[in-house]
Amino acid sequence: MSVHGLLLAAGAGTRMGGPKALVHDTDGSWLRRAAAVLRDGGCDDVTVVLGAGAGRARDLLADEQAGVVVAEDWAEGMGASLRAGLAALAGGDADAAVVTLVDLPDLTAEVLARLLATGADRATLARAAYDGVPGHPVVLGRDHWGGVRDTATGDRGARDYLAGREVRLVECGDLATGADRDTPAPHTPDPTAP
Repeated sequence: MSVHGLLLAAGAGTRMGGPKALVHDTDGSWLRRAAAVLRDGGCDDVTVVLGAGAGRARDLLADEQAGVVVAEDWAEGMGASLRAGLAALAGGDADAAVVTLVDLPDLTAEVLARLLATGADRATLARAAYDGVPGHPVVLGRDHWGGVRDTATGDRGARDYLAGREVRLVECGDLATGADRDTPAPHTPDPTAP
């Protein structure tokens, strides 16, 4: 089976003070780190969906082994990014997409590897859980991509599609928190400065 990583990194990050694709912390670029997690965790290929700050973000990815898609309608929310990413993958041969977000700074390759170890094929719906709470990454088998694209609106992403289906939860709370970051850390005056 072929698994393709899909990193959603298009938002403006208004509460963060700038696009999250441009955020750096003491461990480096969130964008580069998230792309590496997908690759190191077991994805055969990685595609990054950009929007706000796409030019600068693309520069950050210059040395990464990742494709780039720009969601022109990124301002509509995560749903627009997810639609753009899945549409880009539809022309390839991936059996499943592993979708994650750029603003999960404690996500590790171990989380992804555990999630993928449970299986990923064209019919799969699975997601990481943190202390029983569903989170990211999410595995979407190719058979579901059309339905996800049809229902992905606003900032809900695949939530509505997944709500009515059996989704395998894979507990990963011992590996990460799964918490997203919407605001800069108190000690980081400019989170988008390299």
